[in-house]
Amino acid sequence: MSDVVEKTLTALPGLFDSQTGAAKITNRLRQLIKSITELTSKHEEENLIKKELSAMKEQVSSPNTTMKQMREIMVRAMYCEMLGYDASFTYIHAIKLAQQGAVLEKRVGYLAVSLFLNEGHELLLLLVNTVLKDLQSTNLIEACMALTVVAQVFPKDMIPAVLPLVEDKLSHPKEIIRRKAVLALYKFYLIAPNQVQHIHAKFRKALCDKDPGVMTSSLHIYLQLIRESPDGYKDLTGSFVTILKQVVGGKLPVDFNYHNVPAPWLQIQLLRILSLLGKEDQSTSELMYEVLDESLRRAEMNHNITYAILYECVKAVYTIHPKAELLEKAARCIGNFVLSPKINLKYLGLKALTYVVQHDAKLALQHQMTIIECLDHSDFTIKRETLELLFRITNAQNVTVIVEKMLDFLRGCNDDHTIIHLVGKVAELAEKYPFN
Repeated sequence: MSDVVEKTLTALPGLFDSQTGAAKITNRLRQLIKSITELTSKHEEENLIKKELSAMKEQVSSPNTTMKQMREIMVRAMYCEMLGYDASFTYIHAIKLAQQGAVLEKRVGYLAVSLFLNEGHELLLLLVNTVLKDLQSTNLIEACMALTVVAQVFPKDMIPAVLPLVEDKLSHPKEIIRRKAVLALYKFYLIAPNQVQHIHAKFRKALCDKDPGVMTSSLHIYLQLIRESPDGYKDLTGSFVTILKQVVGGKLPVDFNYHNVPAPWLQIQLLRILSLLGKEDQSTSELMYEVLDESLRRAEMNHNITYAILYECVKAVYTIHPKAELLEKAARCIGNFVLSPKINLKYLGLKALTYVVQHDAKLALQHQMTIIECLDHSDFTIKRETLELLFRITNAQNVTVIVEKMLDFLRGCNDDHTIIHLVGKVAELAEKYPFN
């Protein structure tokens, strides 16, 4: 049995309490997973799941089935659905479990609802009153579960009913509630932005929250807002720069670290935000030069996650108003990527060059021979990204060589999507340089 399956089986008892009888119920799911891993064909799996679903259907129909048993049935149903089998007869029972069960049953019921149903499913209307009640509950777990469901699958038409309650949670004394409330409002903004326009000031309060988790959650909203209208948030540039300085300097709790890298996903979010704010704006860009330089310096090339940070740094440096010193450091970073023997780094370097060439075509031309050599690389994704980059750096002097390379690649390509895409590129070049 694989390590993944072993870990799954070990973790399963955590879904259930330790009261008498729970072990036997857990063993049913444990046996199901073990049986599936031992099968040798898809046909055997289908027969096994068919029997399992039939047994579950009989159990949920029985008036003698307890809430504890229903909870275990729901976990098995989730597992079957994750394998691609239809367990829709349990959907209504997932709703009932969230409505009527104790905290543990409610937890499984909410989890099942979030996995089974989408935002437009008619059964979700049956859950609205339960969500409203749990949002007003003094029980921290119930409030958390309700906010989680609201942020995942709550129907768009019902947002006005819960919005005041979610909005109130932004001032809750517990940081986990504030964090989940921010994420719920982010989801509302994505599906019904007009309904949360009046609380933008509270988003700013979340950005300055003393809990780093709440602040991090608010960045999702700000990234979306700034993409749509960067001019309206230029005044927050100083705040974003200060936050990034604190993150890069390791001022956040170690819980946010990944492989000793300070909050890497938070750094990536902030770099994306800063690049949007600094685009074509010299005064705003000048506020972030120092922290971008620090980010490039501290993100040493020793782990995949630091490569991701460096990639975002490079994009930011070439997006904002240029500074010669930063451009030089970013160019050196790209060169290290492209020349790396590691496939992932080489691909990242090609992606960075494809982006940068829009701002500085000369940089890509410096690596022109290395780029052409990538066409002979054994990895197909490297070849495909190389062709995209070559198209971007084509000019009147090199168009003949590059088109010949593209045609050579087409002769040996079997991927229909790539063929169609590349033929379009060749036709575009032929139209652009008709006399070459």
